[in-house]
Amino acid sequence: MKIHSPIFPFPYELLFTCIFSLIPQWVQAHDPVFGLGPHVLYKDGIEFSPEFEMGKSGNEKEQSLSAELTYGLTGDWALGIDLPYLEKSNVGNTEQGMGDLSIFTKYRFWRQDSPGLQQSLSMLFKVKTNTGNKNVVSNAIDGIAGLAYGYEGRKWYHWGAMRYRINGTNDFGIHRGNKLLFDLVGGIRPHQTAYTEPDTVWLLELNGEFSQKSTYNGVDLSNTGGSEWFVSPGIFWTVRNFAIKAGVQIPVISQLNGNQDPSDYRAKLVLEWHL
Repeated sequence: MKIHSPIFPFPYELLFTCIFSLIPQWVQAHDPVFGLGPHVLYKDGIEFSPEFEMGKSGNEKEQSLSAELTYGLTGDWALGIDLPYLEKSNVGNTEQGMGDLSIFTKYRFWRQDSPGLQQSLSMLFKVKTNTGNKNVVSNAIDGIAGLAYGYEGRKWYHWGAMRYRINGTNDFGIHRGNKLLFDLVGGIRPHQTAYTEPDTVWLLELNGEFSQKSTYNGVDLSNTGGSEWFVSPGIFWTVRNFAIKAGVQIPVISQLNGNQDPSDYRAKLVLEWHL
């Protein structure tokens, strides 16, 4: 199988060959495709996650290919980094370059196990550093704090999460409005397979985003801020220690200030494996 990308000239067939050659164990838990989940890597575990995203709003298009690396400090505490490569285009003008390096940590502070069921609560903290190509990044340091709940049974899954993003002020004096994100997710495993057999979970997410207005030297900018809601079908497929997550965000409600273009779609593909 050969896959060609107009912006990432990479031998993808070699990548997938390497992926499937590194499958000795299993992926132990699930998180949603777009929302935040409480899953934490096991102690001394290493998770590598290449991720491809794309989206369109009016004439603006954006694609990213990122690599995320996570290490399990304990069975309840993980630390990781994320580095994307971005392409942004608008009316024929295209910019490419490395995105901002992000550092994150997730801590699971409550867990309750019962036969065929696990419930848990985790909190996340993430810092997006101002290290990327100035043509494709926001030119500011941003921070994210989140709280996630998960209910994972043999057949049914439920997640709920809230995140708050605090955006910094860039070199031009523009402060992008802070953002509040909500996620409600349901999942079902139609066929209950054995532990080491391929496993499929179907997901349906409701994702909400509420943005404050951006400011320039303390003055509100009119064509900024507002809210959007998305319905997001997705799938989580695992076999042993390898997983594929994929989904599409479909906008259902857009209440944006001024003459902003609402989102047309967003899509995501994530490969995960534990080493």
